[in-house]
Amino acid sequence: MSRDFGSDFLWGAATAAYQIEGATTEGGRGASIWDTFSATPGKVLDGHTGAVAADHYHRMPADVALMRDLGLAAYRFSVAWPRIQPTGSGPALAAGLDFYSRLVDELLGAGIEPVLTLYHWDLPQALEDAGGWPARDTALRFGEYAALVVDALGDRVLRWTTLNEPWCSAFLGYASGVHAPGRTEPAGALAAAHHLNLAHGLAGRAVRDGLGDRGLLSLTLNLHVVRPASQAPGDLDAARRIDAVANRIFLEPVLDGTYPADLLADTAAVTDWSFVHDGDLEVTHTGLDVLGVNYYSSQEVRAARPGEPRSMDDGHGASTSSPWVGSPDVEFLPRSGPLTAMGWNIDPSGMTELLVGLHHRYPELPLMITENGAAFDDEVSPDGRVHDPRRIAYVHDHVAAVGDAMEAGADVRGYLLWSLMDNFEWAYGYHRRFGIIRIDYDTLERTWKDSAYWYRALISTGRLPSPTDPGVVPD
Repeated sequence: MSRDFGSDFLWGAATAAYQIEGATTEGGRGASIWDTFSATPGKVLDGHTGAVAADHYHRMPADVALMRDLGLAAYRFSVAWPRIQPTGSGPALAAGLDFYSRLVDELLGAGIEPVLTLYHWDLPQALEDAGGWPARDTALRFGEYAALVVDALGDRVLRWTTLNEPWCSAFLGYASGVHAPGRTEPAGALAAAHHLNLAHGLAGRAVRDGLGDRGLLSLTLNLHVVRPASQAPGDLDAARRIDAVANRIFLEPVLDGTYPADLLADTAAVTDWSFVHDGDLEVTHTGLDVLGVNYYSSQEVRAARPGEPRSMDDGHGASTSSPWVGSPDVEFLPRSGPLTAMGWNIDPSGMTELLVGLHHRYPELPLMITENGAAFDDEVSPDGRVHDPRRIAYVHDHVAAVGDAMEAGADVRGYLLWSLMDNFEWAYGYHRRFGIIRIDYDTLERTWKDSAYWYRALISTGRLPSPTDPGVVPD
């Protein structure tokens, strides 16, 4: 079915600084936790690092030209905190601000709206050495950093996202340790989650103070669609526990000004939550102009069965430590059906379920898809092209699912595809390709995949083309 999303729907693509920029020692940039983590043997596949990545730092004008040719109306990028403040505090580096200022000017000159994310996981290593996100001071420093960037770019950037996927920062970084900085401290992970919420509030105040009513404030969450394996009480409770520590731990402090009572009870044996100070929840409760939603797949959980083999695969990487703090008896069932190269199931219905659920919970809150896409094992064919019909089908079906949610009443304002180009995929290094533009990591040559042509057709008409439309992808 051809679905019309209307002229006001915002179509775009997304990237992140450490994943594409490279130039990790240029312009005075300081070290980030991902520089340290990826340089540590055994942390990233084949020892890959983001030192060069897609070399976007040097190729930025040409990359923006690619975005223009794709017809993007919006481009979501992140600012590398250590490129602005090498140690996470002090004055801003002129060279760092200049790079992002030039990027913003290039985007505006190409008719593309900049969507700026202040934090996409590249914490300055100096702040990690001082305690990282479990330390309250990191949130305070983030508020100062946000004010510097707002002061430099707020005259041209109107869409501001404070944090990308704070769940990953807190629980993959400090509980399971599969992401930087690689710590396995359950109490520290909960403290990190709170300080990320506090950081969002402080940065949100900087955006409000700097831009007033002109600015659009957002937070991007990788909200988990978690379904119980059955209606048995234990399985229902397993889903409730994961929903609390995956979703409501961020939604409620920001949108309701409180932490879920069941989350506090579930984690009482881990921490007393004394890191939440008087007045903190007034800061976290900044309100949002739009909520950014990242969605890739769904999950099924149950209460662990005594005496039965237990699956430890939750789709977030192998670790002997669980990211699911306060949920030791919850089992994630193996994913079934078609899978992406990440091992994630392909479930467009989860997108609709998530968006409609958010609409029912927060009916006045606009939503934006800030990441959605798929990694597959792309190959260059003898004709030099990358034929990726599975990615086209994935995006088609998920965009259709967004349309279903809109028909059910969800106020979805746009869709930003992940990712514009192949990039450093965190602990998987360069072994996972999400891009609609292929990067040859030997030559850094950019090549449009068939999905890029298909996405261009979608953007140009605002109507969802068939995934096999012969007129969309050139021969």
